[in-house]
Amino acid sequence: MIVQLPVAEIVRARSKAMAMLDAVLSPEWEFRYYSYDRQWAPSEELASMKDGSGNDYVIVFSEAGVYAQATSHESPISANRVSPPVPWPGLFDSLPQTLRPFAQEVAFLDPNGVQRATVCLWREVTDSEWKCGDVQVPNEDGEDADGAEWLFGLLLKGSAEAYLEFAEDYYEVAPALDAVQHVYDLKPLTQEVVSALNPAVRLEDLAEGITQIGYPV
Repeated sequence: MIVQLPVAEIVRARSKAMAMLDAVLSPEWEFRYYSYDRQWAPSEELASMKDGSGNDYVIVFSEAGVYAQATSHESPISANRVSPPVPWPGLFDSLPQTLRPFAQEVAFLDPNGVQRATVCLWREVTDSEWKCGDVQVPNEDGEDADGAEWLFGLLLKGSAEAYLEFAEDYYEVAPALDAVQHVYDLKPLTQEVVSALNPAVRLEDLAEGITQIGYPV
């Protein structure tokens, strides 16, 4: 999966677009699938996904590089496959020291203090490609045993058409494709675009979300 991911700045741009679209389609934050916080911590930005069923991901953009972890709660390599929970061997072993603090970030741990991850990948600022640990998954568990392909699926596709398909399935709405493309291009929002996405939302209602996401104005 990681060979398909684009460079960090494209991942950041797509993450902002997806979060902005979700902010328009779902005014109440707790029901959103994708979110983005450009002021998550000093010099750090956070893209996240949560589906409400125990599956999620976080992507931290920092001065040292990008750190990402994701959880497929039904994965055969989930930490909860054993009791007490423990991460799958190799998942974090190769994580560089510059990014290792993120693997211990309290917000990313389960109530037992264990990493909630079936996927871990990273890209330091000096790296020319994304990297991950040497994780061996039993053959009988099949492809995408860690859930990476579907967890990061929309981010990998990176298209307005793919987001529209997602919105129709998750939010049960069909926003105008050209309006979705407008946001994917990170063009400043107008009331016309917002109305084409969600007629019930006013542009001024999005001010806080625009600031939090760092969406262009």
